Amino acid sequence: MMLTRFSSRPIDSRTEPAVPFTDLSLQWRQIEEKAFPDIRRLFEDSTFCLGPFVEEFEQAVAEYLGIEHAIGVNSGTSALHLALIVAGIGPGDKVLVPSYTFIATAWAVLYVGAIPVLCDVEDATATIDLADAERRIDPTVKAMIPVHLYGQPANMGEVTAFAARHCLTVIEDAAQAIGARFDGRPVGTIGLCGCFSFYPAKNLGAAGEAGLVVTADKAMARRLRALRDHAQTERYLHAELGFNYRMDGFQGLVLAHKLPLLDGWTSQRRELARAYNEQLAGLPLTLPEIVHQDHVFHLYVVRSKERDQLRAHLRKAEVETGLHYPRPLHSQPALARFAGDRDAFPIAERYAQECLSLPLFDGMTEAQLDRVCETIRGFFQ
Repeated sequence: MMLTRFSSRPIDSRTEPAVPFTDLSLQWRQIEEKAFPDIRRLFEDSTFCLGPFVEEFEQAVAEYLGIEHAIGVNSGTSALHLALIVAGIGPGDKVLVPSYTFIATAWAVLYVGAIPVLCDVEDATATIDLADAERRIDPTVKAMIPVHLYGQPANMGEVTAFAARHCLTVIEDAAQAIGARFDGRPVGTIGLCGCFSFYPAKNLGAAGEAGLVVTADKAMARRLRALRDHAQTERYLHAELGFNYRMDGFQGLVLAHKLPLLDGWTSQRRELARAYNEQLAGLPLTLPEIVHQDHVFHLYVVRSKERDQLRAHLRKAEVETGLHYPRPLHSQPALARFAGDRDAFPIAERYAQECLSLPLFDGMTEAQLDRVCETIRGFFQ
C-alpha cells in the first residue's frame, strides 16, 4: 500500500500574504516523517473511531497534564457538554459564564437545559470578573465556567475560593490554554473537569476537529467514556442518553505525534510575544500582559481605539490579522434572552470594539514579526 504525499500548499492560485495570520503546515512538516508509518498502520488496521491511537494519546496527555483520566472526544464543545452532564448540571440550573468568550462555552450550558449567567471580564486579562459574578449570584447558580482566554489562566486561586464560598462546581474551559499553569498546576486540572479543544489552529491542533475532557474522578471518567460512545456500558447496552462524540483514530494519531513538541512550540510563542511587546512598547496600543502567573499565547491580542483602520492598514501591507471576538455573548442574537442590560458589560464591550489579533505561530520568522511591527509603527506615525 502506497500513500501519496499531498502538497500542503493551497489549491487555489491566490497570492499568499507576506505575513499570514497562521501557517499550520509548519507543524505538519515536523511530524510527517514519523507520522506516515502510523497512518499506514491505521488504514491497514482500520481503527478509525477511537482505537489504539486515541488510547495512546489519552495516556500521554494525561501524563503531560498530571491528571488521572483523559477522555478524547470530537471537539472542545462536546467536551464542555459532557463535563456539565457528569457534573450534574441540568434544566433550571444557572451557570456563570464570561460574556467575552467563544460562543461554545454558552452552547454547552444550553445543551444541558441550564441557563448561562453572563458576567463581565477583567480589563487586564479578559478572564471572568469575579466581582461582577458576585453581583449576579443567586441560589439557583450551581456552577461556573472560567475561560482561560487567549492562553492566560483565569485567576484560579480566587475562582476556587469563590466557588467554595457559593458551593459551585467549577468546569474549566481550557480550550486555548493547554500547557499554561496556575500555582504550578496545569490549567484544566484544577476544577472538577477541564475541557480542551484541538481545533487545528490551537497550540496543540489536530488535523480536523478533536477535544478532551480531563478529571481526577474515576467514576466520572468511566461515565464520560460511555457518554461519548452512545452511553454504552457494554456493547449494545445503553444506560442513558448518549452521544456520538468519539475522537477519530486519525486525530489521536496526529495529536500523539505533536504532543512531545508542544513545550518547544509554547516557548516559541512566548518569545514571539516578548518580541512584540518590546517592539510595540510606547505606541497607543494596549498590549497583552501576563497577569495570572502564566500565558501560552494561543493568541497575541492588542487593543486599539483605531482597530478597524489599523487592521485595514495591515491588510494593505499584506499582513493578516484576526478578531477574537468582535461580538460578546450578550450581543449575540441567539443569546438575547440571557443578555439583560447591554451596558452591564463595559469591559467585554471594550474588548469587542478594540481587539486585534496579530500573527503569531510556531515557525514565524523574525523578518515576519519585524514587518508586522514596522507596519504598525508606520500607521501611528
